[in-house]
Amino acid sequence: MKKEIVIGSRESVLAVVQSEMVKQYIEQKNPGLAVRILTMKTTGDQILNQPLEKIGGKGLFVKELDRALSEGRSDLSVHSLKDVPMELPLGLPLIACSGREDPRDVLVLPEGKTEIDFSKPVGCSSRRRMIQFQRLYPQAQFATIRGNVQTRLRKLDEGQYSATILAAAGLKRLGLEGRISRYFSTEEMIPAAGQAILAVQGRAGVDYGFLEGYSDPQAAACARAERAFVRRLGGDCSTPVAAYAQMEDGRLRLSALYYSEAAGKILEGKESAPAGEAQQLGEKLAERFLAECGGIS
Repeated sequence: MKKEIVIGSRESVLAVVQSEMVKQYIEQKNPGLAVRILTMKTTGDQILNQPLEKIGGKGLFVKELDRALSEGRSDLSVHSLKDVPMELPLGLPLIACSGREDPRDVLVLPEGKTEIDFSKPVGCSSRRRMIQFQRLYPQAQFATIRGNVQTRLRKLDEGQYSATILAAAGLKRLGLEGRISRYFSTEEMIPAAGQAILAVQGRAGVDYGFLEGYSDPQAAACARAERAFVRRLGGDCSTPVAAYAQMEDGRLRLSALYYSEAAGKILEGKESAPAGEAQQLGEKLAERFLAECGGIS
């Protein structure tokens, strides 16, 4: 076994906190094994003045980490699974999924406010969130907001936006749960595929025995169903698509939402399957959606 394990991470505070969680697990399970975090600024972190879909999508948050992993400068990468592209680079598989934190999306208001001021836009860059939020608040208007959690909160508190929508998991991991004004149930706002799960990515052929026991089988099964659904639909960061699976009595229950640009309609639905058929479950629901919009995505 190597004497030092290097974890590749984005340099945002949240990314480092999440990488630190994996680092601590490895150190506790492997006394004497040195572990350090290698941070880097990704292209997606640097270009903040344009919507993601116009500059290359969520892959911009991982390509520098992928390069470091491929070149052996890091041994593994830690990501928020919802930010990991559906198609992975050859030889860089996902090797573990953490247990799932709170999967819900939440409303965050400017410091000191208790109501949304609809004369100002809601800061949001996710079309998935916009579609579902506008069903709850039809009067809402939106403006793009980019940057890490702290940057978004600063812009919000400066008065640029009336509110923003964030993932509960990230705020909780940062100790910022107190900023949450309202939780949206997973029925009101279906989460993004993989939301609240940490993904560990590695290199094919490498022994990752030092991570034994880290991966959560239930979260991994849910993630497989959610990602299979999005992958079959050809979804990317610009596609309004949501997928959330839960394990109940040995069965996976998948809820999903998809907006077909070509058909011009929003589709919602649910399917269930035995826990061992996660990928088939996601693909089955996606096929149903495709059939409903005439086979065009």
